[in-house]
Amino acid sequence: MADINQNTMKRDLFPEITPYSTGFLDVTGGHSLYWEQSGNPDGVPIVFVHGGPGSGTGPKHRRYFDPDHYRIILFDQRGAGNSNPHGGTENNTLADLIADMEALRHHLNIERWHVFGGSWGSTLSLAYAQAHPKPCISLILRGIFLCEQKELDWFLYGMGRVFPEAFEQFVDFIPEAERDNLLEAYYSRLFGDDKDIAMEAAQRWCAYEGGCACLIPRGDYEQDENEKIQNLALARIEAHYFRHQCIPPEKSLMKGIDKIRHIPATIVQGRYDMVCPIETAYKLHQAWPEADYIVVPDAGHASSDPSLLVRLLEATENAKTIR
Repeated sequence: MADINQNTMKRDLFPEITPYSTGFLDVTGGHSLYWEQSGNPDGVPIVFVHGGPGSGTGPKHRRYFDPDHYRIILFDQRGAGNSNPHGGTENNTLADLIADMEALRHHLNIERWHVFGGSWGSTLSLAYAQAHPKPCISLILRGIFLCEQKELDWFLYGMGRVFPEAFEQFVDFIPEAERDNLLEAYYSRLFGDDKDIAMEAAQRWCAYEGGCACLIPRGDYEQDENEKIQNLALARIEAHYFRHQCIPPEKSLMKGIDKIRHIPATIVQGRYDMVCPIETAYKLHQAWPEADYIVVPDAGHASSDPSLLVRLLEATENAKTIR
């Protein structure tokens, strides 16, 4: 385990790049996934697995990887980002997303790839690797989340103990009589018939999560209509997964570590991650000591926290030596 202070270190993302190919992949259940490739077409494939679930990808995510070395694959999971239907939750399960990743790998004629995922992306990356270990050259995992009930309870109630201001605006939207089950209260509004209420619920949900993600909370900023629409998709998909796809103890991803123990892996965890507390990453580290375990003492959940970013970029550089 490494627990290194990076206060004196600073590292920027790789330069902005434009994809050399993009497309949509039709998958089961009426979904169509957006994908893109950038960097070196003849390079070593690495796939970015976004968080949320439902957050989607963006240009910044191409920049974690050396474009001269890597063939960089980004894709938006079902309902997220540019995938269709936008915000769609029907036929949207963890098993579907695992199958989608494998379908995308075959579609792009990739034999093996590195897998890089944070937050919910770590959940999907672990689940994918356990289902399909052979195509995985390595795993880089940040902000470990196993989608278990204890973690969901923390997200809905526990974060408010550290960020009471963010929690107050989250809970004030819900009548007091419904506050003992915030997930159900938000779910009913996000999927209700009143579009205005659904949109407001989404903004409250995302403001709560975003307000707890960084070590130094960001200030409020004005969001445009597109960002608000993206927030609706994110909040709907997260609420859908939290309500329907919570992983029970008997199916915990912790039970599948032996299937991936041989895969080179790096776990990068912010010490003060309030969205995905370090307790889960530490539990994973104990079960999987073969994986590099890096605790960043001056970082929260957001990959944009400078010290966390340094360690993630180091991990993608170190992965160059893995075959």
